[in-house]
Amino acid sequence: MRLFFFVIFLLLIEIYAYQAFRTGTQSKYVRGVYLIVSLFVLVYFIHSLYTFDRSLGQTNKTLYAFGIFLTFLIPKLLLTVMMLGEDIFRFTESVFKRFVFSSGEEKIQFLVARRKFLSQLALGAAALPFISVLYGIIKGKYDFRILKHTLYFDDLPEAFDGFVIKQISDLHSGSFDNKEKIKYGVQLIDSIAADLMVFTGDIVNTRAEEMHPWIEMFAQIQTPTYGKFAVLGNHDYGEYVSWPSQAHKEDNFNAIKKLYAQIGHQLLLNEHVFIEKNGARLALVGVENWGRNFKQAGDLELASAGLTEKDFKILLSHDPSHWDEEVKSHPKNFQLTLSGHTHGLQFGIEIPGFLKWSPVQYVYKQWAGIYAHHQRLINVNRGFGFHAYSGRVGIWPEITEITLRKKKM
Repeated sequence: MRLFFFVIFLLLIEIYAYQAFRTGTQSKYVRGVYLIVSLFVLVYFIHSLYTFDRSLGQTNKTLYAFGIFLTFLIPKLLLTVMMLGEDIFRFTESVFKRFVFSSGEEKIQFLVARRKFLSQLALGAAALPFISVLYGIIKGKYDFRILKHTLYFDDLPEAFDGFVIKQISDLHSGSFDNKEKIKYGVQLIDSIAADLMVFTGDIVNTRAEEMHPWIEMFAQIQTPTYGKFAVLGNHDYGEYVSWPSQAHKEDNFNAIKKLYAQIGHQLLLNEHVFIEKNGARLALVGVENWGRNFKQAGDLELASAGLTEKDFKILLSHDPSHWDEEVKSHPKNFQLTLSGHTHGLQFGIEIPGFLKWSPVQYVYKQWAGIYAHHQRLINVNRGFGFHAYSGRVGIWPEITEITLRKKKM
């Protein structure tokens, strides 16, 4: 039934999109090219779906197939909305309103002219998402940004006033396809003079070997004075492919955990360490993945055993839904949580101080940037890499620089 409704959905979109082209242009050549390209994209996408190998998981081939499909689907969706809206308007007008013109012929000419104008307008409007999605595939996915935040806390130990943390998340190394761009991103990470570095999960899409070509590059990132630490993300457990046996899956999981050490990070598995400076300390707590709709291996009680409400704590937890459902109201008072996972859906609009929107916000309340609940904060990193869609539009790959400050009374 799902396949049936999906086909009907695609058919409706194709009908309305073609109507816009047929009405908006008189060129049979343009319409012919449109039909040929649309057919090719659809066949290529369906072929990719039917030849998808569950034992391999996502590959660059499937990434590009989905990316090309989206490049054409999103503009067609816009065309469909505009043309369907026109049809609804015309139907409503014919039922509930009197004719504007006394002559039926004049009325028909007016409607035809309006239809043509709307089709041309829709085609022009559809060009924007087409160009944007295409740009996201070619350039946007490697448009790395360093985002800086200064966060203030009443109970931050004085010794940590001005302490700098750099955070990366969601490498998804199995999706990388441009060595020079990744090298540039790594150089940006290394350019931040931080006291501590953290990595909040998803080093691969599924398999440990996806990271093998990139180990040397990421291992070159200098280790800050207080070290490099990491936690696991949902993709690090190998949950999204079929395995020959449970033993193969466990071997892959163990190999993925070793990857973090190979790039110089201490992996925190439901445990904590103390960062000490000038006689003061803060607790760095790391939990395994805990997600509302994903694997829940994280154990906050185990990870924070022995800590009290008065300890200043930084929690590394991959999925921000963990913060929303358990952490933000926990009696032990986790002052700062660092997460990733959402990627900001790799699609949205962000105009600082004016607009921040992505479809992912209808799934995750905390999906990109800094959020607060009373005096407890979370930063959701937008991710370094990309997954599913081989691109980014409006939500750029992120490296976070966080400066901790003691709030002056």
